[in-house]
Amino acid sequence: MNLVVQALVNHQSVKNLTDTQWDLFIRQARSSELLAHFYHRFSAEGIFSSIPEKPRNHLISDEILATRQHEAARWEILQIYQALEPIGIPVLLLKGAAYLQAELPPAPGRFFSDIDILVPRTVISEVEEKLHQWGWLTTHHDDYDQRYYRKWMHEIPPLQHVGRHSTIDVHHNILPLTARLHPDPEKMIQASVQIDEEFELYTLCPADMILHSATHLFHDGELEHGLRDLVDLDQLFRHFGEDSNFWEILINRANEIDLSRPLFYALRYTSKILNTPIPLNALQSKLLDKPIYPVRYFMDRLFLRALAPAHKSCSDWFTGIARWFLYIRSHYLRMPLHLLIPHLFYKAYVRPYKEWRENRKNVLSNKPEKKESESEIDIFE
Repeated sequence: MNLVVQALVNHQSVKNLTDTQWDLFIRQARSSELLAHFYHRFSAEGIFSSIPEKPRNHLISDEILATRQHEAARWEILQIYQALEPIGIPVLLLKGAAYLQAELPPAPGRFFSDIDILVPRTVISEVEEKLHQWGWLTTHHDDYDQRYYRKWMHEIPPLQHVGRHSTIDVHHNILPLTARLHPDPEKMIQASVQIDEEFELYTLCPADMILHSATHLFHDGELEHGLRDLVDLDQLFRHFGEDSNFWEILINRANEIDLSRPLFYALRYTSKILNTPIPLNALQSKLLDKPIYPVRYFMDRLFLRALAPAHKSCSDWFTGIARWFLYIRSHYLRMPLHLLIPHLFYKAYVRPYKEWRENRKNVLSNKPEKKESESEIDIFE
């Protein structure tokens, strides 16, 4: 029973939940990182006060955590801006940090684990150096990982602050260089919009923001929080879609920067799962890159399961298989087979073996020396 999706589609449905159902709802919502989101939804609908005390306390607790994280994130964004100011480039925020700083509908109650920024590839080395000077250092020290990120990926290895442990993902594109789709990051940077008059903080333009969110969700194999990301898209569609001209702009932009297929999936599954009010002419547009019917049917079987809360009550026998297929698909979309097969082999076999050897070496190096005789024990202990 997917109580979370029921509540997302019809907020009033929670009024009829039993104590047992409330317990299940809280578990499903927490696994989806949507508890704080529901705090704001129920408050806006005027039904928060009617919720029983115990589930209400869970909602309040997560909202307090989200608020504190947002306060910390705003301060970290300012630190990033100050670190990069000498380079003379705008700080272009992505995903959760962008929603927060621009005060967009997905922001209230939205958890995010790191701050994502997009910078021109030509200055990536300068950006990394400045962030190093301010205390953000690489988290991936393995030679293979460094080479993998810097040669093939759309970002450098994540950077973590040595003191505060905040994490920055520095992107120079929104998809890996080896991906089958080839969006032009320069076009996206040129179309970005300033959101802060005092500081040069930017976000992607509305169409690009949606396209990036869709691409992140439907090209990523890690779908534990897929429903949360789908909720982001639902809210962005509702917000920007109030302008009737937006849908035509969005579809044309998707074709311009080679992201029509992820937009198709975003439109399809927000409308199917969350009843997002998308105009019929947008859903059926001939300009969208739709897969053929057998592929659409198969993808429905996968995504309608994988985008449910990552809780056993929302799973059937095929859910695990569906998530596994989508994980493999995400790698296939990222890299051609001649690069993908060696990469998966390394992740599946070589890295675990290297980690095992390293752990074994550490254990042996910390092993106490064997004492030669009982007399030594008596004397030295």
